[in-house]
Amino acid sequence: MNLPHSEERASSDNDYRFGRGHAWFAFAMTIALMVVDYLDRQVIVSLFPHIKAAWGLSDKQLGALVSIVSVTVAFGALPIALLADRWSRVRSIAAMATVWSLATISCLFTRNYGQLIAARAMVGVGEAGYGSVGAALIASLFPARLRAGLLAAFFAAASVGSVLGVMLGGLIAARWGWQAAFGVVGLPGLLLALLYLKVRDYHTVALTPAQQDKPGGAAAFAVKSLFRSRTMLWVCLGGASQLIVVSAIWAWLPSFLNRFHGMTPDVAGVRAALVVLIGAAGGLVWGMLVDRVGARHSGRRLHLLAGLCVLTALVLSVTFAATHGELGSGAQFMLIALGGFLMTCTVGPVSAIVIDVTHAGLRATGAAVLSLFQNLFGLAAGPVIAGALSDAFGLDRALTVIPAFAVLAAVLFIVASRNYQADLRRADSIAEVEGACLA
Repeated sequence: MNLPHSEERASSDNDYRFGRGHAWFAFAMTIALMVVDYLDRQVIVSLFPHIKAAWGLSDKQLGALVSIVSVTVAFGALPIALLADRWSRVRSIAAMATVWSLATISCLFTRNYGQLIAARAMVGVGEAGYGSVGAALIASLFPARLRAGLLAAFFAAASVGSVLGVMLGGLIAARWGWQAAFGVVGLPGLLLALLYLKVRDYHTVALTPAQQDKPGGAAAFAVKSLFRSRTMLWVCLGGASQLIVVSAIWAWLPSFLNRFHGMTPDVAGVRAALVVLIGAAGGLVWGMLVDRVGARHSGRRLHLLAGLCVLTALVLSVTFAATHGELGSGAQFMLIALGGFLMTCTVGPVSAIVIDVTHAGLRATGAAVLSLFQNLFGLAAGPVIAGALSDAFGLDRALTVIPAFAVLAAVLFIVASRNYQADLRRADSIAEVEGACLA
């Protein structure tokens, strides 16, 4: 719940808002829900072979079952985050977790493709705004010096959830049928939603009267404030481009291993889950490295990200191009794992950069703008683009082409670096003025 301003411990971006204990409890709960979020979102990818056999679907239709969640997340994230910024982060998160968990369980009862894609859309409605609101909560409870690393860990939890989803989906389907998987993975979110109400919320940061009284009020100020930052625009586009690669690999790797290496769906799911887990470790490592580089010179953050994106493209393109070449299955899998370790490099840092250049009272909303780009133009696009390319040219060639989007991400991060320092100074000056007004 929101607390009176007098009850909050006076804090700056260099201190814990309520103290270490409260901050780490909130972090643990938010991480746990992020795991469940992606567990429910990604469980379906290991079920692709079963659904394809049962309903005779194309690869493009299968990809849409993943992408529809990201589409609904994208369109719902901004209004939900704006509501959370002005109302309550904690209550909003508890409500979201309840909705997406019930929607996941409802997939158990679907009997055709139309019903399943509608249920998956409702999963996205529930998850809309969670990543951005959760990131804003973490960023506001911890010192600024820890943000990139903590947000990298937060978003790395998505990889852990994806791992569990892919592994459990395949194993449950092999034993009890593919529809049963939805019922099993949907239950934990309901319990965590109830426990999340124990998290201490921070007081809503007030907009000034001049900001509130402008035509359109807080919403109009939010739009103007967020979109005046060129850094935000280019970082959002770059983060989305890199996530096209991540989402395509995560969605289609189990099917790739099934089709080209002869693995059964449950075994392919476990192997693919290992790559996702390696990606989670990579996201954490790169987040901490970007924190360290940024501590000495903040502008180098974006240059480092650009270099990692180029390296991602080289490793993955060469690896999938060699599917029918001299590489053995073991060597190819090791290179795929290396690509998986590299490709999550942007997940935490882009969120930290967006929050750095955002008004303190609009952090969840700023993160939601990033979420909109990442979900609509990244997570939603990747599986469908790869599926369409697979239908036309084969899955191996599709996964060879997809890493080109990482090169595009690198270019966009370089462009963003030209404005980052100026936007950072503008955000700092606003914070200083508002801090003086509150003193």
